[in-house]
This record gives sequence, structure tokens and C-alpha cells, in this order.
Amino acid sequence: MSYTTTLTVSPHGAGDALRTAAETDWAAAVDHRFVRELFAGTVDEAVLRTYVEQDYTFFTDFVALLGGCVATAPKPESKIRYATQLGMLAADEDTYFTRALEAVGGENLQRRQDAWKQPTRDFNRLMHDAAQSQNYAQMLTVLLVAEWLYLDWGERTDLGEPDSWLHLDWIDLHRGEDFRAWAQFLLDELEEVWPADKTEQDRLTNLFCECVAVERAFFDAAY
Repeated sequence: MSYTTTLTVSPHGAGDALRTAAETDWAAAVDHRFVRELFAGTVDEAVLRTYVEQDYTFFTDFVALLGGCVATAPKPESKIRYATQLGMLAADEDTYFTRALEAVGGENLQRRQDAWKQPTRDFNRLMHDAAQSQNYAQMLTVLLVAEWLYLDWGERTDLGEPDSWLHLDWIDLHRGEDFRAWAQFLLDELEEVWPADKTEQDRLTNLFCECVAVERAFFDAAY
């Protein structure tokens, strides 16, 4: 593998193939200017406001996506895992957004689609379509990008630590044992349900790559 990650990835498995296929955009996102400035605590306030406003719009469709996984996961223990994550999302991540929007003078744009930037529209569409599909592998593919990519930049150890809670708390939400275990769970689930059909494999690989490209574009759009 040419990439670096803190997850356990089976050589020549689905996760390995997906990451290799998306490596150019993935590496660019993990080493994006926004990530480097976030760790340095130097993100311009206007950029951070734009980022937080746009990112919070994902909350509704992300919750729906997790709910779809609760409904379609084949194992009871997996359903419970998704339900647990839903509770964390409501308690921790929503609290961060509420505090951050207030701190930067931002607006809650969840119902203001006219103010969404194109990458925001694109990723909300990808999550919405996956949730509506009731296809567990499709939902996992989209969800895995959102969590694994953020874990990979969140667990960088070469960029120092910011002083501001606005920067540090967002980083802390995307690193550490609990978040790593969550991303590993998603990867392992996808490995288990990865389709044998080559056409379906190609469709999911293209979806994974599209999601990664949109994540990269989302960082770009903050500037």
C-alpha cells in the first residue's frame, strides 16, 4: 500500500482497493491547506465560518444515513453500533457546531439550500441517495469516506496542536481510540458485505472515488 492510515486494512481487500483508487484526491484532502491551518490554529475566521456553516448542513442527511444503516445492517450487533453512534453524534458533534457557529458569528444553513456551495450540495445528495437506496453496501461506502478520511487527517502527528478550542475540538472529534474503532468497524462491515459481482464492485468504487473528490472540493470551497 502506498498510503498511510491508522486502520487495519486487509491487503488486496475492498478497503485497500478503494483507497488505492482514490489516492490522489485522498492525499490532497488529508494534506489540504485547511487541515494544516486547522492544526496550526491559523484558519482565517471567515474561512472557518464558511466551513462550519457548510459542514453543519450535513447533519440531517448524515443522521438519515446512519438510520438507514440501523434499518439495513444484517447483524443485530451492527444495528446497535450504529444506534450508539447516533447518540454520540447528537451529544458531541451537534454541541460543537452550536458553540462554533456562535463563536464565529455563523448561520445555521441546514434549511437554507440556496446558500449551500456546490460541494455541499453534492455530498448531501450522495448521502441522501445512499440512504434512500436501502442498499447497505452503498450506504457504507459513502459513510466510510466521511469517517475514514477525517480520521486520517485527524490523526496526523506532524502538525502540532492548536491553542484555540475552535480548532482543537474539531480535531479531537476525529481522532483517538473511539473514533478509530468506529472507522474500523465501518471498514470491516464493508469488507463483509462487499459484492462478488464485478459490475457492482465497479459502481461502488466509482461512488467511493466521487465522495473523496467531493470531500476535497469541500475543503477548497471554504476558501
